[in-house]
Amino acid sequence: MKILAAEDNPVFQSMLRTMLTKWGYDVVMARDGTQAWQALQSEDTPRLAILDWMMPGMDGVEVCRRVRAAGREPYIYILLLTARTESQDLVEGMDAGADDYLTKPFNAHELRVRLRAGRRILDLQEQLLQAREALREQATHDSLTGLLNRASILETLHNELSRARRESQPVALLIVDLDRFKLVNDTYGHLAGDSVLREAARRMKSAVRRYDAVGRYGGEEFLIVLPGCEGDTAHVQAERIREAVAAGPFVAGTHPVAVTCSIGVSCRTHPSVSETDPLIREADLALYLAKDRGRNRVEACPRQPDPPATEVPDLPSLAMAIDH
Repeated sequence: MKILAAEDNPVFQSMLRTMLTKWGYDVVMARDGTQAWQALQSEDTPRLAILDWMMPGMDGVEVCRRVRAAGREPYIYILLLTARTESQDLVEGMDAGADDYLTKPFNAHELRVRLRAGRRILDLQEQLLQAREALREQATHDSLTGLLNRASILETLHNELSRARRESQPVALLIVDLDRFKLVNDTYGHLAGDSVLREAARRMKSAVRRYDAVGRYGGEEFLIVLPGCEGDTAHVQAERIREAVAAGPFVAGTHPVAVTCSIGVSCRTHPSVSETDPLIREADLALYLAKDRGRNRVEACPRQPDPPATEVPDLPSLAMAIDH
């Protein structure tokens, strides 16, 4: 594990480096608080830090405050070294964000024990982060395909429509439906159908741009949000996805199966609202056309005009009309 040791005294520097290296740490040394702060801002930040309280430029307490104010993850465990023994000084150091402290001169065995305790805390914190990420993944992704789930892809569509409206940018939506998927389930079983869904999701994901969003809408239907796409560009993207799905047989159990998809396309050149339902309805209508015209094809829905604003009648004129 990488550890930062910030100490301005050359004797203590040498002693810390020797001990920490012997204990198996990857040691980063700093001669003052400014160097320590810079080291803790690096991309490969040390997870453990030993900071001397009194250092030129910036003391260890100020470094603690800055680290905690930055709120970086993963967490950095900070051990403060100090010659101060007054209880108020120690409280100040802990309030600044130090996790533990050791008074100078210190015993090497005591330092080693404190660092072991710090590592255990960091290990527990890492497990908590992994558990939190797993929960987030479960809440936002489809367990079968690994794509965004229905709620997440709809939220993404809403956010992209809002952004497109603010920035006067186009956005397109694709609804993708696997053709005759029920026949795969009925013929080869649901486990084989699940395998087909996973492979279809993989092919779609590989065919889109890095910033496009792909989600499972339900069953064998998928939504794909294409920021910055309109008209012909969206149609080209949809064709690329259709070709990726149709490229080569799928394996349903042990059987090779040809699978195709139909795609409905709907676009907004300059969205005036961020409501998702109209765009979904248009893409769904285009999908119906693709199915009706033979499947394994892309169809686009003409842009539907927004409903006209309701005119509020002029009250004096209305009163005059009633009188007559």
